[in-house]
Amino acid sequence: MSSSILNELKNCIINGDTDKIEEIVRKALNQGFKPEEIINKGIEAMNIVGEMFEKGEVFIPEVMIAAEVFKKMFETVKPYLKTEVKGKGRVVIGTVEGDIHSIGKDLVATMLQIAGFEVIDLGVDVSTEKFIEAIEKYKPDVLGMSALMTTTMINQRKVIEELKKRGLRNKVKVIVGGAPVTEEWAREIGADAYAKDAFEAVRIVERLIKER
Repeated sequence: MSSSILNELKNCIINGDTDKIEEIVRKALNQGFKPEEIINKGIEAMNIVGEMFEKGEVFIPEVMIAAEVFKKMFETVKPYLKTEVKGKGRVVIGTVEGDIHSIGKDLVATMLQIAGFEVIDLGVDVSTEKFIEAIEKYKPDVLGMSALMTTTMINQRKVIEELKKRGLRNKVKVIVGGAPVTEEWAREIGADAYAKDAFEAVRIVERLIKER
């Protein structure tokens, strides 16, 4: 298999080419690439767009267009992902307060649903209180928190501290993720786990639920 089609897909996202993406995804599938490989290449492209934005090489409109192409890519490949039997457990997920990034969180939520988990997606810019309310209301097995900016990472810590204050920390496993988040940060704030991408998140959530 030639990886040129995946590079074409990556460039399509970076350049915001909405017209070609569906055709490229189908070509990649026909060439034998797995859905996971296609998605990972899309994530790689979005990471590059994020780096370009930080350097001032692209601006918000270009980032939004790239995100739309990524979403179109994912919707095209989604039917080819293996869907497993439901009932594995319940996950509450959201992007922390002050952060409106949704692509990574949306991808994790979708992959968890495909893997058979019930997912309550709280959306973006979720306050500590909303996270706590969701834990009390839905009694999930796992809480997932995303932060895509270094300035909002601190809110992951705030939620965990509030869970402790309310006596809820030992009732839910906590997994964190996002571009600036690390394994070390997860340990520092008292999270149960860190995942670098959506596929790893699914494996870790499965493990965390088995450990309960």
